Amino acid sequence: MKNTTQHLSARKFKKVGKYSALAIILILLATLPLLNNSAYLVSLVTLIMIYMALGQMWNLLGGYAGLLSLGMQAFIGIGGYSLAVLSVDYGMNIFVAVLIGGALSVLFGLAVSPALFKMTGVYFAIGTWVIAEALMIFFSNWSVVKYAKGIMIKTVYHLSGTQIYYIAVVLGIASVLIVFLIMRSKTGLSLMAMRDNPGAAEAMGVKIFSTKLKCYMIACFITGIAGGVMYINLANITPSASISTQWTIAMTFMVIIGGIGTMEGPIIGSVIYVLLTQYLYNFPGSAMIILGAIAVIAIMIMPNGIMGTIHNKTGFEILSPRRTLSPSIKDILRGSASDTNR
Repeated sequence: MKNTTQHLSARKFKKVGKYSALAIILILLATLPLLNNSAYLVSLVTLIMIYMALGQMWNLLGGYAGLLSLGMQAFIGIGGYSLAVLSVDYGMNIFVAVLIGGALSVLFGLAVSPALFKMTGVYFAIGTWVIAEALMIFFSNWSVVKYAKGIMIKTVYHLSGTQIYYIAVVLGIASVLIVFLIMRSKTGLSLMAMRDNPGAAEAMGVKIFSTKLKCYMIACFITGIAGGVMYINLANITPSASISTQWTIAMTFMVIIGGIGTMEGPIIGSVIYVLLTQYLYNFPGSAMIILGAIAVIAIMIMPNGIMGTIHNKTGFEILSPRRTLSPSIKDILRGSASDTNR
């Protein structure tokens, strides 16, 4: 009984520590623009939050569902161009345009999913990449989006850097919360079962296609919205930039470095990626080589990423996708097991 009480106290202390740390982070994010001379830091955190949302969606697919996509940039382009065309050509409110971009991303994902979900493994990855490349070529030759010339978006809105920052913060936090809620639900259990052993998952009653589709639609929607927010921040969009493999490289880098299959991984990865790209901005010719070398070294040293390695060695995690039994219930189960053995 004494051990159980101590275990409960330690567990409560850990929970209080986690919640306190999260509260401090939220307070810092809310008050950051109020600090003096924080303009650069605000722009940096804005990028981190948008990349965090992208990384969370890639991790939801690749880390938890086993759907390694190389074509999520297609939805960034759809979200960005929805914002550009609807706001510039039709005078639509930019927030409505961003939401429509998310909806159109879902519709596009629905259209291609029947063909994609017939593929597995590397074939699925290549299929998503081919679709994204085809979409880029289509946009480059489509008059509605001004061909390959691009569209200047900033002329239709007058948002300050602080306003864009808060939009990005809401997006980043929402993406983490969405993944957390999904992974704590029955859908999350189905995703991980499907990832680890599709045959066994299906035999246990998991509906493979509908589970994949649900996960893919959520990722399409949030990625499309993130694309819209990204181009509110960047203010100019072209097909070659918005539907570029650079986005997939960024998402893959963030998740692998941070820890694939962990909720904290894309958060840590987004911070590292943005800081590295800012530092390497003055070395355009060698930036991708350096990033690639860092990724290779990180995989060799920490195959599970930063957070995956920390969790494996210490058991530490802030946002766990697993439901855990309380110590008292565990003790009851152990007692029942020992009685059975007797």
